[in-house]
Amino acid sequence: MLRILVESAASLPKKKVGSPDPITTVVFRDEKKKTNSIDSEVNPVWNEILEFNLNGAALEPNSHVDVIVKDSETFGKDKFIGSTRIPLRELASGQLRSLPSKNVPLVDENGHNIGATVNLVIGYDPPPNANSNADESHDGDSTLDSGGGEQGDETAPDGAPGGSAMSPSTPGHSASLRRRVVRSQNRRRLVNKPQDFQIRIRLIKARQLPGNNIKPVVKVQVCGQTHRTRIKRGNNPFFDEMFFYNVHMLPSDLFEQNIGFRVYNSYSLRADSLMGEFKLDVGYVYDEPGHCVMRKWLLLNDPDDSSSGAKGYLKVSLFVVGIGDEQPSEKRGSNDDQDDIESNLLLPAGVTLRWATLSLKVFRAEDIPQMDDAFIQSLKEVFGGNENKKNLVDPFIEARFAGKKLCTQIVEKNANPEWNQVLNLQVKFPSMCERVKLTVFDWDRVTGNDAVGTTYFNLAKIASSGGEIEEEHAGNAEMSSFEAGTGESEVGFLPVFGPCFINLYGSPREFSGLPDPYEDLNLGKGEGVAYRGRVLVEMSTKLEGKVDKAVDSIPSDDILVVQKYQRRRKFCLCAVFHSASMIQEPGEPIQFEVSIGNYGNKLDTTCKPLASTTQYSCAVFDGNHYYYLPWAGTKPVVVVTSFWEDISHRMDTVNIILYIYRRLQSNLEDFRTAVLAKAPDKQLSGVWVKLLSQLIEDLENFPTPELEGRSNLTSLDLQLKKLRDSGLKSIERAARRMREEAQDIPDTLADIESWAEKLSSLAEEPQNSMPDVIIWMLRGESRVAYSRIPAHQILYSTYSEQACGQHCGKTHTIVLKYPMDKNRGLKVPVQIRVNMWLGLSAHEKKFNSFSEGTFSVFAELYENQASMFGKWGTTGLVGRHKFSDVTGNLKLKKEYFMPPRGWEWESGWFIDPEKALLTEADAGHTEFMDEVFQNETRFPGGEWKAASEPFTDVNGEKSRNPGEFDCPPGWTWEDEWTVDINRAVDDQGWECGLTIPPDDKPRSWVPAEKVYHVHRRRRLVRPRKRVALPAGATMERRDQGDPEGWEFSSLIGRKFHRKERSSDTFRRRRWRRKMAPEDRLGASAIFKLEGALGVDTEEKERSSKGDVTKMFGANTPTVSCSLDRSCMYHLRVYVYQARNMTSMDKDSFSDPYAHVSFLHLSKTTEKLRATLNPTWDQTLIFNHVEIYGDPQALAQHPPDVVIEFYDHDQVGKDELLGRCLCAPLVKLNPSMDQTPKLLWHPIMQRGCEEGAALVAAELILKDKSGESDLPLVPPKRAENLYMVPQGIRPIVQLTAVEILAWGLRNMKPYQLATVSSPSLVVECGGDRVESAVIRNMKKSPNFPSSVLFIKVLLPKDEMYTPPIVLKVIDHRPFGRKPVVGQCTITSLEQFRCDPYVITAEGAMASKMALMAALPSRHVSINMDETRLLLETQVYDCELEDIPQFKGLTDFCSTFKLQRGKNEDGDDDPSVVGEFKGSFKVYPLPDDPGVTPPPRQFRELPDSGPQECLVRIYVVQAIDLQPKDNNGRCDPYMKISLGKNTIDDRDHYLPNTTNPVFGRMFEMTCFLPQDKDLKISVYDYDLLSRDEKVGETVIDLENRFLSRYNSYCGLPQTYCTSGINQWRDQLKPSEILENLARLKGFSKPRTEDNGNSLAFNGREYTLAQFEDKKEIHEHLGPAWERLCLHVLRTQGLVPEHVEARTLYSSFQPNLSQGRLQMWVDVFPKSMGAPGPPFDITPRKPKKHFLRVVIWNTTDVTLDETSVTGEHMSDIYVKGWMPGMEEDKQRTDVHYRSLDGDGNFNWRFVFEFDYLPAEQLCLVSKKEHFWSLDKTEFRIPPKLSIQIWDNDKFSLDDYLGTLELYLHNLIPPAKTPEKCSLSMMDNVDTDVQHKPEPAKCLFTQKSVRGWWPCSIERDGNKALGGKVEMTLEIVSEADVDEKPAGKGRDEPNMNPKLDPPKRPETSFFWFTNPCKTMKFIVWRRFRCLFIGLIILTIVLLFLAILLYSLPNYISMKIVKPLK
Repeated sequence: MLRILVESAASLPKKKVGSPDPITTVVFRDEKKKTNSIDSEVNPVWNEILEFNLNGAALEPNSHVDVIVKDSETFGKDKFIGSTRIPLRELASGQLRSLPSKNVPLVDENGHNIGATVNLVIGYDPPPNANSNADESHDGDSTLDSGGGEQGDETAPDGAPGGSAMSPSTPGHSASLRRRVVRSQNRRRLVNKPQDFQIRIRLIKARQLPGNNIKPVVKVQVCGQTHRTRIKRGNNPFFDEMFFYNVHMLPSDLFEQNIGFRVYNSYSLRADSLMGEFKLDVGYVYDEPGHCVMRKWLLLNDPDDSSSGAKGYLKVSLFVVGIGDEQPSEKRGSNDDQDDIESNLLLPAGVTLRWATLSLKVFRAEDIPQMDDAFIQSLKEVFGGNENKKNLVDPFIEARFAGKKLCTQIVEKNANPEWNQVLNLQVKFPSMCERVKLTVFDWDRVTGNDAVGTTYFNLAKIASSGGEIEEEHAGNAEMSSFEAGTGESEVGFLPVFGPCFINLYGSPREFSGLPDPYEDLNLGKGEGVAYRGRVLVEMSTKLEGKVDKAVDSIPSDDILVVQKYQRRRKFCLCAVFHSASMIQEPGEPIQFEVSIGNYGNKLDTTCKPLASTTQYSCAVFDGNHYYYLPWAGTKPVVVVTSFWEDISHRMDTVNIILYIYRRLQSNLEDFRTAVLAKAPDKQLSGVWVKLLSQLIEDLENFPTPELEGRSNLTSLDLQLKKLRDSGLKSIERAARRMREEAQDIPDTLADIESWAEKLSSLAEEPQNSMPDVIIWMLRGESRVAYSRIPAHQILYSTYSEQACGQHCGKTHTIVLKYPMDKNRGLKVPVQIRVNMWLGLSAHEKKFNSFSEGTFSVFAELYENQASMFGKWGTTGLVGRHKFSDVTGNLKLKKEYFMPPRGWEWESGWFIDPEKALLTEADAGHTEFMDEVFQNETRFPGGEWKAASEPFTDVNGEKSRNPGEFDCPPGWTWEDEWTVDINRAVDDQGWECGLTIPPDDKPRSWVPAEKVYHVHRRRRLVRPRKRVALPAGATMERRDQGDPEGWEFSSLIGRKFHRKERSSDTFRRRRWRRKMAPEDRLGASAIFKLEGALGVDTEEKERSSKGDVTKMFGANTPTVSCSLDRSCMYHLRVYVYQARNMTSMDKDSFSDPYAHVSFLHLSKTTEKLRATLNPTWDQTLIFNHVEIYGDPQALAQHPPDVVIEFYDHDQVGKDELLGRCLCAPLVKLNPSMDQTPKLLWHPIMQRGCEEGAALVAAELILKDKSGESDLPLVPPKRAENLYMVPQGIRPIVQLTAVEILAWGLRNMKPYQLATVSSPSLVVECGGDRVESAVIRNMKKSPNFPSSVLFIKVLLPKDEMYTPPIVLKVIDHRPFGRKPVVGQCTITSLEQFRCDPYVITAEGAMASKMALMAALPSRHVSINMDETRLLLETQVYDCELEDIPQFKGLTDFCSTFKLQRGKNEDGDDDPSVVGEFKGSFKVYPLPDDPGVTPPPRQFRELPDSGPQECLVRIYVVQAIDLQPKDNNGRCDPYMKISLGKNTIDDRDHYLPNTTNPVFGRMFEMTCFLPQDKDLKISVYDYDLLSRDEKVGETVIDLENRFLSRYNSYCGLPQTYCTSGINQWRDQLKPSEILENLARLKGFSKPRTEDNGNSLAFNGREYTLAQFEDKKEIHEHLGPAWERLCLHVLRTQGLVPEHVEARTLYSSFQPNLSQGRLQMWVDVFPKSMGAPGPPFDITPRKPKKHFLRVVIWNTTDVTLDETSVTGEHMSDIYVKGWMPGMEEDKQRTDVHYRSLDGDGNFNWRFVFEFDYLPAEQLCLVSKKEHFWSLDKTEFRIPPKLSIQIWDNDKFSLDDYLGTLELYLHNLIPPAKTPEKCSLSMMDNVDTDVQHKPEPAKCLFTQKSVRGWWPCSIERDGNKALGGKVEMTLEIVSEADVDEKPAGKGRDEPNMNPKLDPPKRPETSFFWFTNPCKTMKFIVWRRFRCLFIGLIILTIVLLFLAILLYSLPNYISMKIVKPLK
């Protein structure tokens, strides 16, 4: 039994309104138990016991409990507050019976600490038979996990990329999945086009940098731009610098870029000075909440040494600001100086960054295309070389990840290289980078290497953090702990891949020597248009451990193992083309090519020739707009066989998940529509229940296939299987729970959408080795457009029907694309309907059940003849073959044709003309113009005569005489031949030209005849018209042309016609021979068609290489499918209306019409004038739509109706506004009672949504009986204009629209003239109303009468409501009334109201609203000690953006007026003015007898001009964009209001990006003319022009009119004097009376002298507001004070400071900084306002820091004296960081032999201090050439260093000490107690508030011992101890307590006596006597004495020896005797 006592929780975060109702859930082994909830408590106490029965099983060592605290909700699901996980390892090991867990921190979804804790006790009774598991406990689990991941020993599991390795238990998805979903949503919102971004990086400070006495500098590199900080000193420098990086690039490219931080020591040589670095992706920052990382510590490490630990920490804030992003505000916490590094690391501490090796094994590649020119090759061949051309490529592979890159060796001249190398990429895990980039390059000896193709490994898709499983709908994620080394786990696994082929895509394969226009595709930019080979790779990840070689060869065992992954199976692909329509222009004949990999590419020679192309066909006009290919019942078929690995187990899984996903999506679409259409609850719940039931059923019935026994299995397959299965299970569980428990149905939408998102991410298959099928459209021989179809979509599977691809064997529509289309789909090259089937050759029989129609296979060749002297024969065929293929380039002979193996001839050769190529120019047209040109020539200046070819076509080719033209059957002539004079010709229709040899006709023509002209021509035309057929008659086919089947052409070209003309010189005819399969029946026989049918072999021997084949492909059989069944259908397309279309004309509107295409038919709606929200209300009827094929199949997958919207232009070509697709409702039985429903379909233009269209369509199968069963013809509005019938069109209701038209502002000139007399036209639902004209815009821009009224029929359904369109018309002379601006208001929802309820305009009733407001903070702006305290509200954004003030548009909103077409093609049309007004929409009774409801707009203020006094208070600017090279700017203000401007240039603030202005400006203006107050910040420059940093514009009129009293904020107190004097013109009581009148309340009244007050039915007393407040002499009378307190509860604007974002035209939507300010507006008519505030910035106070250095001890003895003893010459140096020039040092204590030093020396540091900010202000010039001083704000610190004095070399550094004066480390009283451990406490223990005891500014003075440290071998060691007195003296006290520096006078406070140093302390050079006494004598006295004695003895001996001979001789001689 496991018993858990849930005791209590503390410090839970408050909600926006009130406190939470906490409830705790404990989860153990998927079992959940809950406590009771406790109401409104942030420190709840539960004391409840929850029991879990273990059923006799012992606890496993890795078991844990999850504790989740939620806020209990009465309705809906409980809201998550925080969670934690407690491992039970100690209990499981049997060492403990109970585990008290006190103050366990709770974390949020992202693993961040929320500051709350929970207390529990867990008790465990082991079952009687359980053994102790002590010896089994794993290493991987940690003790208590509060952060992100398991902390503990080194083997803690980690290794998931892009996130924490193990995330804490989180509700719903795990953090990593949530981040991925958020990322995809975040990034999807960005348009993928180059745009402006700004990356801001704030470097705050660094800590614990390694090294001694260092000078650190930080370099930050982003997108190739580098900035560096100023050089600082010490190991804990404070930088506080902001860097801005402005980039203009694609979002996708930007997110791949790195941000690199490098810290250098500027002392040492640059080569070895890198101390540490950190890198992360820009995308990582963008995906964080708010696109920013706030005040986080980065762990620096050594990039080269993987085993080294932390190299210090760097605290930064990072912001990525995109267009339109809010600028996040950075809040500096109170405990910022001592915040805990561990808990605030950017990567949570549990995820230690560990080295991992990504091993990428590159085995081989295939099918690499030719990349080099064949020139050298040809030379080799000339000299006998015989290499093959296909091997002209020298490939190698480059892998890139996280800024590192590795390359394989180069394999020369090989298109199928084998590298067999492993690339070991060493990276830190978890990595901030997500993708490994693999590029195959072609090595070039001379030029740069060319990319062959690029592919990416997304690590997030081939690894899992183990947090991806949703256990509960709102519960906790099931976590798994997996063994670190193997990547094996329940769910989580490290990046692993393959062995598997990866396909490369890029530009087309055909090599040409010219530059490749699509080269970027090979670098992975954009969608590749062709297959470019494949690479066999395998990836695995190893944690820890270094690799010897970065590139190594693969052992042969591994190469053998990978052989089994290369086993190939044969696949068959068949595509039947049903239609090709929407072709823009006819041009050359068209064919389609289908290829998969290299198979089927007709210009590739490495594979067998296959029947992979359709026959050439010419396009036919569809009678209206487009061309189509006339295939009728004979559909072209292509057949491609290919060989690939069998990966059906992967594809089946993907297709099953996609099947479930598609069904969910279609139900989700219905659900969304029902929610949008506000369907009744019963209907909504029906849709919802159907959705959930179908989802649950699908997840139950369609499991993913088992993997046992499948070939090609990789470890990633097994891991993904687990991941997918658990993901699908969790969705199923959540769906079941939702079905049972959900309360509010519309709220579940977000959850269901997240499931769909999850399903689509589960369906992604990284190991997809089967290439995409690519369809190319070829015109002649050139590739025009393509489409890529993933193979799994058409793959057949035997596993189940759901495992087959979505389009397998089904006809579907594909719109082809132009390669690298700059216009992103503006023009459609062609739309095809194709039926594709791809399957294993083993299953080809299954194809028979999918195929429709009969397949026939032919061999074909063309017999060619030319005309010579009027006779047809082969003699004139110059360079042509007698028999050839269709192109005429390939020589063929009937005898050489051989059927492929398995086929035989069914009949002989017969003549069969090709219909699809013989199209006359008039095909498809109802009207046609025959034309012929009459030509004349002359000698210069001579007479005109008929030319040698009198009649030609437009190209000058021979044509018939006009008399020879016959009228074809089915046509009638409309007129005789006439000369066309509507061209650049003279009055007789002639145009003249000059022939320049060698041409035989002029290149250009002019209308005026000159003497030198020798040639002229004129165009003769004759119109004809198709005859209308009598009813019932079918159009007889055209005569078959030539009876022998010849087709003719005037020159050897492509355009052939049936009937011979006199101008024809060439003819040909087609011979065909049918083939049949030998042994098999059914359609699948066509898969046997492989290889060419036959080529002229003699020719082949002659040119041994068959170059021709290479150019144009071999001669392959043609396959076609005959559909004998054709059905007639009747199509109706209902085009009702469109909205928000793009404006294409200069008059702000478009003239739209819709062009509807369906297969080979198209029709056009009527053209509407000048509207962006057209209502056509039109039904387009297509009577006879002939479609071949089975109606049932068509009903399953009907072709889309394509509706294209064009803007009609009188001059020039109509422009496309966009295109939308609509699937028709198919009725196979006309009597079906289903009706189509009008729905909004998005109109897409260049990949973006440009409006929406309300359309529907139905396709009805016609009976043989005729028209009788069709629905009734809709009513007509005009001839051939049908309306949308009842039952389909929306239901309408009579509605009133009231318009408050207040005025127009900022109207820009139109056609160079100002807008002077405008009026407003309002259109809604077909009705319009016009306002009165403003007589003079300059004097009064408001409308004379403000309220307009329309009655209009509007749809009841909000979904169908038309928009309100505002047009401003200017009344100009001569009756001209141009539209000068327009605005469309799409949704009327916000203006709907109940007319019988008097709205309290803009007022809020309760105090709750104010509490639920923005989390604004109260800030005490402490003006001066002598002044009173001013309390004010500080908002982090513009006042207009605060929700409860509704943008200050409660009286009237501002609507932007737009005009015209944008020339620059930007998204937004230009704004040309503003309309101020508002709307009310409400239903009217249908009965005219009922009295209408009351009008809404009453009691309007006076609309005339008002003179006002405006006061602008500018406090400070924050984070301005730097404008100078030093990364700062010199800002000043410029303010303009109307015509008045204030330029504050003289008060510029030098070198700062956060200037404190503290300025107040007063201006006068007239509202509403001068409503825009523009405040600009400029950068002062001495020599060049001042640059604008940014500006902000405030609409003063809105502030003045708003009923929230925003013209002057309400203070907290009513003072009649003093600093906070009342400054409004009205007293509080008057304001309250006005408010009561506005809201319709009775006047406020009082009984007892103003101490109590009744307002709006509530009683207020003064005591309830001023209970605890002191009353001072400045306060006004009690009644006014009470009125003010009541006003402050009414939701009016309080006294405030707002933060306004600055914008500049250089980056229009990016913030350039923010301005903290506020504005007061006072109308002069109401008298003078109160005095303005004084907001002059605080001046810093001068302080003095006195440091007395008394003694040192235990100082390292650094020197060895001459006499061999250890000693140091100690002195102490000190300074305050930032004021290094005021360094001070003591005298030297020489010859300290025991590390003691005596100084009695005083340092005095003078500094300026800002008490409120607790920072020192330092002003100094950065360089001697600087103009101004720069101000730095630096935390007050003291640096003390101990040095050893050397006279002849550099002094030696012995130790350092840094003291924060705010958070002083308490000193030790005695040197014995002083140790380095005192210093460690500062980093680990987090103080939430600085203790006063530790702050020197409050303590004033402190004395004691502090340790100095020095770094030795990377560790800190004690360098000495120093005894000091620190004292802070303010400027006021300095004269009372004087003190001098050192021991100078005045030497007092305290008096410092000279130090009593031992006699041994002196400097040897200056004291020779002492040197003798203490150094020489003390050490060498014995030696001296010995020497003296020795000397005496030696002297004695010398004298003895000297005197001895004399003495002896005297003795002998004895002379005296």
